[in-house]
Formats: sequence, C-alpha cells, structure tokens
Amino acid sequence: MPDHNAIYKNEAERYHQLISKQPDLRECIDELRPFRGLDIVDLGAGSGRLTAVLAPQAKSIIALDASEAMLEVTAAGLKEAGLTNWSTIAADHRRLPLADQSADLIVSGWSICYLGDSSLADWERNIREVIGEIKRVLRPGGTVIIFETMGTGYETPHPPAFLKPYYSALTEQYGFSHKWIRTDYRFDNAAQSEQLTRFFFGDELADRVVQQKLLQVPECAGVWWLHL
Repeated sequence: MPDHNAIYKNEAERYHQLISKQPDLRECIDELRPFRGLDIVDLGAGSGRLTAVLAPQAKSIIALDASEAMLEVTAAGLKEAGLTNWSTIAADHRRLPLADQSADLIVSGWSICYLGDSSLADWERNIREVIGEIKRVLRPGGTVIIFETMGTGYETPHPPAFLKPYYSALTEQYGFSHKWIRTDYRFDNAAQSEQLTRFFFGDELADRVVQQKLLQVPECAGVWWLHL
C-alpha cells in the first residue's frame, strides 16, 4: 500500500488530480446543514476537495491540514477562483488553532481516520481529543459532518477492519447519525484510471482496474453528522 503521508507531503498535485475525478459533495453537505453565510472550518482540508465547493457561499472558511504542500494547492485554487473569504493554517486535529465557539459548521473529509486507526495504541484518546476540539470550536447549534472511506473498489460498504472501532465510536459513544453514499471515480481514459488508482490505492486495485477495463471505479463513503 502506498505511503499516504509521503503522498500528502510530496505529491499534492497528483493527489488533487485523483480526487477531482470524484463527485461534488456540495448537495450532500447542504442537505445536512445549509451552509450559505456560515463560518466554516474544513478539518483536514487536503488539496481543497470540500473547501473549494463550500467557499463560494460561505461567510468565511478556514482550511486546516497537517500538510503545508496540500494547503498550497488549496490556496492556489481559491485564489484562482477570486475568493477572499478564506485562510489556510497547518494544524493538528487534536489542537486546533481556533477560538472557542468560532464556527457554525465543521467538515472533515477522509482525514480523522488517520488518528482513528485501531492499530494505534492511542487511537481512542486521539478521537476523544478531536471530538473535544470540534465541540469547543463550534457555536451552540453548530454542526459537524465527517466523511470517511467505506471501501474503494466496492459497490456497497466494505469498511476497513482497522477503522470499524472508530466508526462505531462515532455513533455509539459520541452520538453521531450515519449514512453511506457512493463517491465513484470517473476517469478520462484507461491509462489515467490505472495510473491514479495505482498511485494512491496500490497494485491490487489497479490490477483489477486493468483486468476489468474500469473507467468508473466504485467507492463508498460513510457520512457521520452531529448537530450541537
């Protein structure tokens, strides 16, 4: 399996190309919490997958990520769009550099999972600290929406075993509601489909993509949300 931390640090542009092949999640977010005019935080913003679609209607948006390289891609996209209501900050999810009760909506896409991997001895403490910081930063009546993987290459949910305890904690311990959606990749051609899946997901999936000549690679995502 490729080293995702190295990818986020050294290959942010290529990662952004990969996620650009997925659907826009604007409607999914807006159904759970209409976001026009809100102060928003994107926790683990990466190259701006969620920031880019929320920023045009937000009052303000702060993109946080551990990777400066990823935030540079996010900033470039926001500048190109002519937006000025945003900022980017390198940060740890467990210690957010934000004021108490300063946000109406916090979103996080495919990011908190790296702290919730059950192979980590302190994963439960990590999640407790992340949720604590989210609740500190949200205003009364605020909302948090979390997206995480439910399996790439599958048409129905197939969550990784090492994330199941984290997912269970969100609903059973922290009171989140939950559903799943499809976030399939739609590639331009066979070469792109192979190259980008191999780059991020590794040989097993990429070999299947080649064998089955897949231009549309199925993926499931879990969506968890909590209204304070």
